Amino acid sequence: MAEDKLTKALNKAKIPIVTLDNKWHKIFSMVEKTPDIKEKEAELNDYLRRQGKLNTESKDIKKIKKKLMDEIVNLMDDGDPSSEKKVEENKRLIEDCNQKLDAYQEELMDLPAMINEVNKDIMLETMGLCYEAMHENENIIEELGEWVKNIRIELKKNVVKKQEKEIQNAVMYSYMHDVFGADAMDIFDMKYNPMEKMIQLKAVKDAQNQKEASDKGEKAEGSAEGNK
Repeated sequence: MAEDKLTKALNKAKIPIVTLDNKWHKIFSMVEKTPDIKEKEAELNDYLRRQGKLNTESKDIKKIKKKLMDEIVNLMDDGDPSSEKKVEENKRLIEDCNQKLDAYQEELMDLPAMINEVNKDIMLETMGLCYEAMHENENIIEELGEWVKNIRIELKKNVVKKQEKEIQNAVMYSYMHDVFGADAMDIFDMKYNPMEKMIQLKAVKDAQNQKEASDKGEKAEGSAEGNK
């Protein structure tokens, strides 16, 4: 499949973060990951871990900043001149917090685009792998379908041939039984009684004929009901 077609399909679809999608992982129980996918998967996971870490640390810093600001308000309300040094220290720490938050925020703004780019690259290659695997499976399915079809034909032929041989044995055994009597089984060293086999075969054919007649009757009734 042309890569531009895959890219257009990706642009129209809402792509999940593949490494967080269990169905994506299941694909690779059927096809093997390429070295490129493994490399980009590791890169994507690094970005996601970094994003999670920055978000967590940003929340922690904001809590610290709030605590420092609350302390400043309380110290200023005290009116104690000795608190001035603590206020200045808190202001310095707040400035450090602001600088870290600005740096984190800048990085957090860049990460989604980086994550999306790597994620799309992985999905693009995954689609290519799936396309190749599915077409290869289709070829195998067609081959196996043809094999099954041929086997069914061969099976039907062999079933008919088997039945013919059973009938032949039954006819010959019947004649020999009339000539030699009950000792015919011992004389001809038969593994089974051909006459009993003949009776079983006739019962099966009678049942098949009854079913076919019943099916035709039901079909005729259905057709008649449809014409009313």
